[in-house]
Amino acid sequence: MSWWRRDPSSAKVDTPPDPNMPVIRLEHISKVFEANTDEETRALDDVSVDIHRGEYVAVSGPSGCGKSTFLSMIGLLDTPTSGRYWLNGRPTDRLSATERSKVRNLDVGLVFQSFNLIGDMTVYENVEYPLSIRGIPAAERRTRVDAALERVGLTARAKHRPGNLSGGQQQLVAVARAITGRPAILLADEPTGNLDSKAGEALMHMFNELHAGGATVCVVTHDPRWEQQVQRHIHLFDGRLADSPS
Repeated sequence: MSWWRRDPSSAKVDTPPDPNMPVIRLEHISKVFEANTDEETRALDDVSVDIHRGEYVAVSGPSGCGKSTFLSMIGLLDTPTSGRYWLNGRPTDRLSATERSKVRNLDVGLVFQSFNLIGDMTVYENVEYPLSIRGIPAAERRTRVDAALERVGLTARAKHRPGNLSGGQQQLVAVARAITGRPAILLADEPTGNLDSKAGEALMHMFNELHAGGATVCVVTHDPRWEQQVQRHIHLFDGRLADSPS
């Protein structure tokens, strides 16, 4: 897979003190959102999960069960109300805002359900942006972005802006942006939700390649096709772990 390989620059961040330690460890994580003084929403409720290096995991459950919050927690986009989260053996509550941002940029690839593309940037610039933040030289950025766009079939759309693309094409731009950083951990929220069946199957094949290349992959999905390729399922119901789909 010449289009994807891990960055040597990420190796130090990606190596935990104990190689047998889970890359992701959540212990008694709860997340509470307070609408007012009389009402609260418990998006996650006492969730404890280990995800090991190189695992391929699907997170499923009914709408509103906490799947997206779970993914945001793992991706360091949100913080728990209670409980602790270790990433690569480090307690994340000890990370500063700058350190959290650095870990996300170096080691975590995020594919959002809402795409989170920058509207006044072209497709090419959106995919290149995380590499620019890292300070990767222009020639290397160009090679990576060209390879990622070719991999998702959007080379011809490189100069377009997100607003001129379909929802499915915007999803593929989000995927290209995530994989161009060659992350050790790939997190995706309903990545096939805006794609037709053919494009969805191609994307699942790509995720298989990423996993085969050593990435830890965690996918939030309602798509039953993922059932055939992931190694483990995490089921959520009302913010809590469930033994089986509910």
